[in-house]
Amino acid sequence: MARDMIDDRKTGRLDRVAMWLSAMCVVHCLATTILLAVLSTAGGILGSPLIHESGLAIAIVLGCVAFGRGILSHRRVLPIALGATGLLLMAAALFVAHEGAHLAESLLTILGVAVLAAGHAINHRRHG
Repeated sequence: MARDMIDDRKTGRLDRVAMWLSAMCVVHCLATTILLAVLSTAGGILGSPLIHESGLAIAIVLGCVAFGRGILSHRRVLPIALGATGLLLMAAALFVAHEGAHLAESLLTILGVAVLAAGHAINHRRHG
């Protein structure tokens, strides 16, 4: 009889572990499906040319205002030269063929953003 109780407890534990594993399996399957759907949708949205074009337009407007104020304040050309170069690199990325050229597009964009940010950093230091 005592042996039966011990076996019942072991079986009960095993059942609880099995139920938890089953629950974790369901969570895993649902989470994977949801995550893949979200990533697929986000990839389509974030990869849209409209995002890049809008971002470039915003960068141009902010650059004109910030660098315009900077040139009036400190009369240094380097920040605006870097800013213009960065914006041109970003614009060039829009004209790279998208089929199979994602690396070139990404590199041009990243380089452009880095050069633009350097121009803003120098402009900020000279302005402040």
